[in-house]
Amino acid sequence: MPKSKRNRPVTLSKTKKKGREHKEAIVNSIREAAEKYSSVYVFAFENMRNLKFKEFRDSLRTSGRFFLGSHKVMQVALGRSASDEIKSGLHKISKFLRGDTGLYFTNASEEEVKKVFDEFEVYDFARTGSVATEKVELKEGPLSEFSHEMEPFLRKQGMPVRLNKGVVELISDFVVCEEGQHLSPEAARILRLLGFKMAPFKLHLICSLRGDDFELYREGLEGSDIESS
Repeated sequence: MPKSKRNRPVTLSKTKKKGREHKEAIVNSIREAAEKYSSVYVFAFENMRNLKFKEFRDSLRTSGRFFLGSHKVMQVALGRSASDEIKSGLHKISKFLRGDTGLYFTNASEEEVKKVFDEFEVYDFARTGSVATEKVELKEGPLSEFSHEMEPFLRKQGMPVRLNKGVVELISDFVVCEEGQHLSPEAARILRLLGFKMAPFKLHLICSLRGDDFELYREGLEGSDIESS
């Protein structure tokens, strides 16, 4: 009986024992998943929200397993070339692990996986540096949504406000953000106070290996010159 590729010794970077053991545990977990599940997908994410992702992951716990973390460790686990891959074709998947990406192993059909990923979208408050998806402008006049205690804080955020008989009031029109521009720390704070959620947390399938079939879903990505046959 041929020796399992999963049992090959693997050399990781020189680290403290605890760090090395943690990496080796991840490598073993990925290799076990590669043997257990029939398909593996690389997915990308934007505007990651840990709590929402945990809920999404938990909803699929019975049908698959997710891995996020060090790309180098995941690539070592899968194999970076045909000569060191743990399962035929996995080195093609490995090359797409870059940037904001992760792995999803499953026995579900491609149709089911695509449906679940395509339908997942959660809006949350945008963070500093995010790109504004719309222009937000406040008109001169009272801001009844803010209590009088908020007036000093709002002034610190650059808003032209004053107290008028205990009511926070804008003394002139104020543009919080412009569409397409990166949010300043002040703009991000004001949008949160106003309840504007303009950061969509999405997951995008990049490629998959189902049995021996490799498929690329998003063209124009680095590494997309990999043969898909």
